[in-house]
Amino acid sequence: MADRPLMPIATAVWLIDNTSLTFDQIAEYCGLHPLQVRGVADGDVGAGVRGIDPITTHQLTRDEIEKGQQDPEHRLKISQPKTAIAERPRKGPRYTPVSKRQNRPDAIAWVVRNHPEIADPQIAKLLGTTKTTIQSVRDRSHWNSSNLQPQDPVGLGLCTQTDLDIVVRKAAAKRAKLEAANPDAGPSLKPVEETTAPEHTPTTEETADKVDLDKVFADMGASDDSDAGV
Repeated sequence: MADRPLMPIATAVWLIDNTSLTFDQIAEYCGLHPLQVRGVADGDVGAGVRGIDPITTHQLTRDEIEKGQQDPEHRLKISQPKTAIAERPRKGPRYTPVSKRQNRPDAIAWVVRNHPEIADPQIAKLLGTTKTTIQSVRDRSHWNSSNLQPQDPVGLGLCTQTDLDIVVRKAAAKRAKLEAANPDAGPSLKPVEETTAPEHTPTTEETADKVDLDKVFADMGASDDSDAGV
């Protein structure tokens, strides 16, 4: 069952234009960040996107909207269809509407950062993009690399949560299988915490703990006796 509208930004556009719900309420219902909703209201996000009425699409009831308008703390609940229809398996890459294609690099950056186990062919099929675009985001050679902001592809409406979960599970299972087949291979990369941690400089106390002071003074005494004999 979907736990958010099928087209979150378009739904947010309609709710902003037709209700007095707060940005936080709309953001939580649509699976967006409150700043994204504010951007939609200001016209900075989803410019040109036509609003979709969640009531006519049976994803939200009018009573639920009225409850939210009367109580800013009320969290909207998405309407669940009475019957579930299984989606027909999709062949080939996903088709992405022109209005959303500009968001794909941000979605790619999010997937690469949060799910490094997902292979490029899987990302390409999930987001309807190309391996060349994915590689340019990875190595930061993308023409708009300096402005990319990793964003959840589900929140951007580029894929469903179900599709994303399936890809993540498949990628995790494949990685586990490879690790089981090569137990001696070890991790290919060190954790980020290790590679970015500053080099530790020993303190005076730590240095003193590692030096046997008794041995040092004994050696110094032996040297003094030898000099005295000369």
